Amino acid sequence: MKMKSTWLCVLLLASLPETALAQSDAAASASFSTSGGLDTSSSGYLSENKPEDGLFEVSLFGGVLFPSKDHNFHDENKSHQAFRSIAPDIGLRLGYFPLTFVGAELEGAVMPTRTEDDDSAGLWAFRGHLVGQLPLYSVVPFVVAGGGRMGAGSNAMGSDGDPLFHFGLGVKAPLDDFLMLRLDVRDNLTQKNGADDGSLTHHPEVIGSLTFVLNRKRSLKPRPDRDGDGFLDDRDACPDEAGAAPDGCPVRDSDGDGFMDAQDACPSEAGVAPDGCPLRDRDGDGVTDEQDKCPDTAGVAPDGCPVDADPDKDGILGDADKCPNEPETVNQYQDDDGCPDEVPEKIKQFTGVIEGIEFDTGKATIRPASNKRLNAAYDVLAEFPSVRVEISGHTDTDGPRERNLELSKARADAVKAYLVAKGIADGRIATRGAGPDEPIADNNSWAGKQKNRRIEFKLLK
Repeated sequence: MKMKSTWLCVLLLASLPETALAQSDAAASASFSTSGGLDTSSSGYLSENKPEDGLFEVSLFGGVLFPSKDHNFHDENKSHQAFRSIAPDIGLRLGYFPLTFVGAELEGAVMPTRTEDDDSAGLWAFRGHLVGQLPLYSVVPFVVAGGGRMGAGSNAMGSDGDPLFHFGLGVKAPLDDFLMLRLDVRDNLTQKNGADDGSLTHHPEVIGSLTFVLNRKRSLKPRPDRDGDGFLDDRDACPDEAGAAPDGCPVRDSDGDGFMDAQDACPSEAGVAPDGCPLRDRDGDGVTDEQDKCPDTAGVAPDGCPVDADPDKDGILGDADKCPNEPETVNQYQDDDGCPDEVPEKIKQFTGVIEGIEFDTGKATIRPASNKRLNAAYDVLAEFPSVRVEISGHTDTDGPRERNLELSKARADAVKAYLVAKGIADGRIATRGAGPDEPIADNNSWAGKQKNRRIEFKLLK
């Protein structure tokens, strides 16, 4: 009775795709053809290579079978053994689809494996089934249900085979008109070892297939290429103008300057190298803006500035020079105003070697005794907000150079972190680790090494 019930379930599963999927296909055709719905007839991957009536398919497949430990594939005169391992699955399939939504397939497969006693064994299966599929798009989900025979052979258990019932689901996706990828997930049911007739055991299976479509009709229909440039209209960005790669549009030079529009930064204005844009001269003094240091004021070569634009010859021109008759003092302090100046004494105290900043031995941890000196540095930087500094860390030559470089950088970063935490903007402070490479004393004495282990501040422009 159990065996008959199983056959009935299989037949019901096999009949579902033909009825339910046919109704689904008809309903979908009606609903998708109304205005405002999804137009699957337009070009695009999902509407190309959809199922057609009368297709033959041939598949090479491979995958894995998970043999049941309760299988019944053994000679009556030999003892039962479980199969030890997952079995690789190799086979061939032939299918015919008289209608887009239903078809039938025959397939054979072999699955080499081993028994639990490490004896070589081989499983095999011959199957036939019905396929019900949803043919709305090129990517096609489907279900299968059918029967056949599965068996195995080995020295330990002999040869045997049993009736097979199987069902599963999957999806197919085309690569082109004649080639598809397919994935199946199935369950195979056979007689359970040592049980009453009708008691079944399961052999799950996952299969990937390369499928060849033998007689697709639509592939024989010509696809339009209105402009005859070799780019089919559904891939041609300019379907009415003959063009070239990559998009089927003609190569244009709208401004006639020899630079094609795709490479021309100024496609509507004739220009010159390197970008196809015209040379500009806003002030009309004959010096192009690219070389003109005074692009909005007419001047003379070589810099395009008026003769009297920089009377003090400090390189700061026009309104930017607050002291046009006195040259700028270049000392890393307010060097962009064009005026002579001196670095304030408060700032000078925090340039060069900064005494009184100490760290734990071999670490970047600042000792509390350093806080007074660091707070004084903060006060100066807060009073002069335009000042930028570089903090550099230095070590003696004891230990590996790479370790000293890392340590000196970490110590400089620790000093910066202290000042930033108190409110100095991060962008005003740069750090550098010089390690042992910039000594100021002899590293052969204790006193010299002590001097070389230091923190320095340097003003930045």
